[in-house]
Amino acid sequence: MRLFVPLLLLLLAAPASAFPTPQRDVARIVSPVWADEASRDKAGEAGNVIRILNIRPGQTVADIGAGSGYYTMRIAPVVGPQGRVIAQDVMSRYLDDLKARTAKARLSNVQFVKGSPSDPRLPRASIDVALLIHMYHEIAEPYALLYRLRASLKPDGRVAIVDLDRSSALHGMPKALLVCEVKAVGYALVSLDDLEPGYLAVFKPAAPVDPRTVKACRG
Repeated sequence: MRLFVPLLLLLLAAPASAFPTPQRDVARIVSPVWADEASRDKAGEAGNVIRILNIRPGQTVADIGAGSGYYTMRIAPVVGPQGRVIAQDVMSRYLDDLKARTAKARLSNVQFVKGSPSDPRLPRASIDVALLIHMYHEIAEPYALLYRLRASLKPDGRVAIVDLDRSSALHGMPKALLVCEVKAVGYALVSLDDLEPGYLAVFKPAAPVDPRTVKACRG
């Protein structure tokens, strides 16, 4: 599906106030690290996500809520010098630390973007895969952010969300509630896979919606 000019203007024009607030708990951002990297590697989390999404050389991947950069560090070598990873976060100090980490590792294909709770602020029509890993439950304005993210996707771009199937108050996101929220702003569910731990939900843009018609899902 291509973004025609009228749709792009609609995506850019809708203010955050046009969208509902989530009718569930929003977890606080407490750390740039979800779990220690050795245990995540042992569980094969990143490898499974990369395989399921078929992330490959030359692609552009957005690591939204990159934190300490667990996925940024593992995906940058996969997309290679012809691809890029855009590490995005709302916390400036997380991005500063990640810049130092990628520089030390000599990763030259990583860019950095400071977003907001309602706007990822990513380049238009540039993203093959947008990753939101163990952080969706911390987004204060998920409907606005997902809606605006659509303008940053390529025509065949996808949004991939990893979370735990539990209450957002416990730093997770029930599967059914997640699917409801993402579909509410004009995405279609592509796949839902179990991981160890958690799950991976993949979405693609579907028919665009009018922001004024978006209703908050109830947890």
